[in-house]
This record gives sequence, structure tokens and C-alpha cells, in this order.
Amino acid sequence: LTAIFVHPAIARSGEHIGLGANSEDAPRSAPEGVVMDDLRKIGIGLTAVGLIFTTLGVLLLFDRTLLSMGNLLFLAGVPMIIGLKKTGKFFFQRRKLRGTACFLSGVLLVFVGWPFFGIVIEAFGFLNLFGDFFPVVLAFLRNMPVIGTFLQMPFVRAVTDRLVTKSRLPV
Repeated sequence: LTAIFVHPAIARSGEHIGLGANSEDAPRSAPEGVVMDDLRKIGIGLTAVGLIFTTLGVLLLFDRTLLSMGNLLFLAGVPMIIGLKKTGKFFFQRRKLRGTACFLSGVLLVFVGWPFFGIVIEAFGFLNLFGDFFPVVLAFLRNMPVIGTFLQMPFVRAVTDRLVTKSRLPV
């Protein structure tokens, strides 16, 4: 339909679809590391809402429904963020099998109806799975304006340095 109502010279230049006659007006692509497709955005949203539901479930005295919803959303969001193949590689590494088993067992216990024991086992599995990321997160938090000044205090820094070992990078 556009070709019917647009002059042929304009149709060849691309102005009718917002490209403009010059190559300078053409839309520029974002740098490759910055591009985030819609699937990743949805995955981040699902994971964030899942963590919020899990936190609310714990705060509301281990509400089974909120914990179950949080687990489902978290488990649906992670593969959408990093991809199905990378998720499988991450969760089923030989050194992370104990953490994966504990995490998934905790999720199963929450679904069955034992939310307290499920969350305790799930937290242990979560720490085993994602514990390698804590030094990176701590370094990021230390560079933030308000939180960073608190984390730089000598006694707080001594405690956080003792809790978080700087063994190696997570990926």
C-alpha cells in the first residue's frame, strides 16, 4: 500500500519509512554488548518478580503460595536471561551439582507443602550455586555512593572481607 501512495523517488530513498535520504539519518544499531532483546527483558522481569515474591513469602511467615510463585518465576526467568543451553551448563557443572540438587530439592519441598524446610535447603543450594558471584557484587556495592561509604568503614570491611573470599571469578 505504501508504494501506491508514495512517489517512486521517495520510495527508493526510504524517507517514507523514516530512514531519510542521507545515510546519516538511518537508524544506528547499538553496540553489541548493550543490545538487550525482548526475551532477556522479560527474563529479568520474571526473575526480579520471583525474588520479590520469595522475599514476601519469607516475610509473611513462609507463605506457601508466594514462595511457590516466586520459585516458578525465578526458574522461568533465568533461562530467558542467559539462554537454555547456558543455564544447563551452569546448573549442571560437576562442582555445582550439590548446590543444584539442594536448590531444586528446596523448590520441590516448597511445592509439596513444607515451605520452611524448603526455603532453608533452597538457601543453602542458592549459596552454593551463586556464592562465586558475591565478591563481584560486593565490589560493585562498595563503589556505590551511600552503601559504599558504609561498606568502607573499617569494622564493616573486616567482616565483609572475612565472609566473602576472593577465590576466583564465577564465569
